[in-house]
Amino acid sequence: MVKLVIFDWDGTLFDSIDKICQSMLHAGELSNAPKREKDDIKNIIGLSLDKAVSTVWPELSNEAQEEIIEHYKKLYVARDQVPPEAYANVITTLDSLKSKGIIMAVATGKTRRGLERVLDLTDTRNYFQSSRCADETLSKPDPLMLNELLSELAISPEDVVMVGDTEYDLNMAHNAGIRSVGVTYGAHESYRLEACRPYALINNFDELIDVLELKE
Repeated sequence: MVKLVIFDWDGTLFDSIDKICQSMLHAGELSNAPKREKDDIKNIIGLSLDKAVSTVWPELSNEAQEEIIEHYKKLYVARDQVPPEAYANVITTLDSLKSKGIIMAVATGKTRRGLERVLDLTDTRNYFQSSRCADETLSKPDPLMLNELLSELAISPEDVVMVGDTEYDLNMAHNAGIRSVGVTYGAHESYRLEACRPYALINNFDELIDVLELKE
């Protein structure tokens, strides 16, 4: 029986992919880093910021990567003053899960400051009992943030499902010994998600109710 559903944020609940890509590409330009494309940035969405930058620009020094990170933080915050748009049926599905007594949490590559800001911007804080961010634990796909959530909420792995849009989310779930559901509309293509052998893939968020066998 599913008791807890843990969600990734960017690319799963809210459409912030373009905002992330534009901010990262602009940060690279400001730092005179080698040119990258949008797909290069989509590939690293979900990782902690330091790991993401080192993956996109592995040839740069630590100092140059840190410069990109600082530019990115400023650019992203400036773009993040307008609430991101929820994907179709996200809010109604969260309402449904809450009404059924399902505990919900967030495991994200965002910083704590970034998640707190967007929870307020989207007025969604009331849905989630707990959360973990990349700057307070280890980056995906390490399972630490999931293990910490399960320990805090006192729920066994077999009663938990992780929902995400990247292979980092699904591999993190696998590493924590919990089932995963991949959403196909986010940052990573379906074939990459399928390779992680999730419990299910969904094309629309409201399919989650059926997948979790919670439909009346």
